Amino acid sequence: MPKQDEQLELHFSSRKEWEKWLKQNHGSSPGIWVKLSKKQSGIPSVSYEEALEVALCYGWIDGQKKPFDSEYWLQKFTLRKPKSIWSLKNREKAEELFSTGKIKPAGLKAIEEAKRNGAWDKAYASSSKIVVPEDFQKALEQNKKAEKFFETLDKTNRYAILFRIHNVKKAETRTRKIREFIEMLEQGKKIR
Repeated sequence: MPKQDEQLELHFSSRKEWEKWLKQNHGSSPGIWVKLSKKQSGIPSVSYEEALEVALCYGWIDGQKKPFDSEYWLQKFTLRKPKSIWSLKNREKAEELFSTGKIKPAGLKAIEEAKRNGAWDKAYASSSKIVVPEDFQKALEQNKKAEKFFETLDKTNRYAILFRIHNVKKAETRTRKIREFIEMLEQGKKIR
């Protein structure tokens, strides 16, 4: 299997081309870097939104994004791992694709597996929509120094904390994590 940095970098001029490639390769490829053209380049390209929709139909998911050159950027797409957590945005998009009959058998299999193993119900909000959970808010209110520092964090740092709290499985681990984050914030420290 190729290493991540050795995987294909391909450009698709349309949604149809990307779908044709995924139809042929979704079950055998470990992943691909899709070259998406920048708007100012004028090069016809599948859009990120189109690429994501097609990927979800075949049980794939978007990943890392990185620069390429003045005309393209790269977006990683791979087969979704069975226990990977879904974002609310992608879960809602997959539901829409299912209801309109666009989901392919591989995409349906990924959805059914996520529902079976609980990953579907653990879908997380995006950084723009995530809310501070009640238990963490109470802990912040009990430590004004931590609360004040938390309020100064940018959305990336706030999200890093809230995402980790959201994804804890056990109640005792969640309590411990909240305590650790409060201590970290009280000391004026960030995750990143």
